[in-house]
Amino acid sequence: MHNIYFTRHGETVWNVENKICGMTDSPLTARGQQQARQLGELVRDSGLHIDEILYSPLSRAADTAKAIAAATGLPARCEPRLREQCFGKYEGTPRDGAEFRISKTHFADRYVGGESMMQLAQRIYNLLDELKADTGKTYLLVAHNGIARVVHSYFYDMTNEEYAAAGIKNCQLVEYSFG
Repeated sequence: MHNIYFTRHGETVWNVENKICGMTDSPLTARGQQQARQLGELVRDSGLHIDEILYSPLSRAADTAKAIAAATGLPARCEPRLREQCFGKYEGTPRDGAEFRISKTHFADRYVGGESMMQLAQRIYNLLDELKADTGKTYLLVAHNGIARVVHSYFYDMTNEEYAAAGIKNCQLVEYSFG
């Protein structure tokens, strides 16, 4: 049995503007950069055993991971499967839009110009299965809120409603245990 850690990137411009980021590369705000540095210090000072940081290729997650790596001295590498879900036509629209809220509950439907939640879950579950089999290493995954939902659903049963409502704060650190 071993653990894995997960965090969401620091605050972005579009987080502040309440817009769906998805695959659109919204940069970190000054506050987001500070959150990333503070998380790096927290990880460094906590005594947590982490061997490697894996991060999404999108700059908001990559910049967060690099700040954590700079503070901790941990190796960090890009893991393309950790990129955020492509929300297609919804990217740049309000996060709380009525049409998007309904679409989020349709797991098999691809967003127009994007990918379905089932496609997203497949790539994240495949990655988690690989990390579970690698019992010699403990990873910190740095990614996105959509990825946070899928990771949580890998470890815990969730209803559709719970899944659609799930999420974590910017730079919140969550621990999961492979049983």
